Amino acid sequence: MTSSPAKGGAHFYRALFTSTFLISAFTIGGGFVIIPLLKAKYVDEYGWLKDEETLNLVAIAQSMPGVVAVNAAILLGYRMAGLPGAIVALAATILPPLITLSAISAAYDAFATNPYMQLLLKGMQCGATALIVNVAIDLWEKQVKKRLLLPLLLLGGTFAANLLFDINIMLLVLIDGLFGLLFLRDSRYN
Repeated sequence: MTSSPAKGGAHFYRALFTSTFLISAFTIGGGFVIIPLLKAKYVDEYGWLKDEETLNLVAIAQSMPGVVAVNAAILLGYRMAGLPGAIVALAATILPPLITLSAISAAYDAFATNPYMQLLLKGMQCGATALIVNVAIDLWEKQVKKRLLLPLLLLGGTFAANLLFDINIMLLVLIDGLFGLLFLRDSRYN
């Protein structure tokens, strides 16, 4: 862990904005890809948040309507520094896509027909997929280490229900939430 700027000071907000802006600028493939990068920066490098609370906030962000990356940045920013932190994280998250989309819109025809751009995007999709798989494996390993059967059954059952039976993911998230509410109250599940 590197030395982290103290929460609340100007250096903190500058570091929060810069790190979130760079993560957002180089995250390709959707909102779920930004989550391991935010965790690596906020938890592993700066130590601003704990691993467990970050996962909890990300779970909340995923269950809220809207863009997962923006929801996660707002919640994490708010948790670290209240409303100013949420505003800084929000601005840093939405500015890179806004700038990029504005530039692409101005030259859409050149991007859409350029074969090199198509190949570049295909490569970026592969990298984004690898990051998402890495997060899934990390979450699975953490649950296996806890050696608790119910969360493992919930993970496996949700995966199988979506993959094998094509059950709507939103319905599965709702069912998982109800399982958590009803059956995961014991402190050993924390």
